[in-house]
Amino acid sequence: MSEVAEATDMGVLLLALMTLWLYLPGFIANTFAMMWGKWLPKTGYGPWPIDGGRTLKDGNRMLGDGKTWNGLIGGSLTAGLLCMLQVAIVGTTFDEASVFVSPLTGSDGTWFSIGGPWFTAYVLGTFLGFACLVGDMTGSFFKRRRGLKREGEVSSKAPLLDTLPFAIMVFLWGQLFLGSSLLASSELLLPMAIIVGITPILHRSFNLIGYAIGWKDVPY
Repeated sequence: MSEVAEATDMGVLLLALMTLWLYLPGFIANTFAMMWGKWLPKTGYGPWPIDGGRTLKDGNRMLGDGKTWNGLIGGSLTAGLLCMLQVAIVGTTFDEASVFVSPLTGSDGTWFSIGGPWFTAYVLGTFLGFACLVGDMTGSFFKRRRGLKREGEVSSKAPLLDTLPFAIMVFLWGQLFLGSSLLASSELLLPMAIIVGITPILHRSFNLIGYAIGWKDVPY
């Protein structure tokens, strides 16, 4: 497809920036989930832990109180709204002169191309957000199997399991399930690897900012 070829005909660093832009709903879904997990219970609804409080044979919770249905559903759906905002900013047409290309580039005929560009963007963003949160839960599951659960102000001391699973899952699902979309282009594999490599730094920086402005109760 010519648009995909043109979009990926740029330097690696610019491609990495474009990739981060395209996958932004997936990368910020954790923040959205945290907000839903923290703020919705203040209205008297929730939280509803995904594991239902179940403990496995190792004596640790399956996921813990930090992984809730309100966070998973709210975070995923809010990521869909972010993708709609991206389309509102850059439009639906391809612009070869910018790294901030439309996330809908190459989406014609894909499974998520439903009911026009706005709903297509919403479905795509929700999908990326859900992929992120599934990856985050996967990391949490393995942390608890190793006894690296967080407690209050004490972090899990597992920075890679806190960050890499969600980034890897978002990119993996994008490559596997987004068909002819620009997000599934094999030309983005190297930029994806670069972003995964710096994700722990990005994640830590965002958490510190969130803690400083009061959005997070802990700085990790």
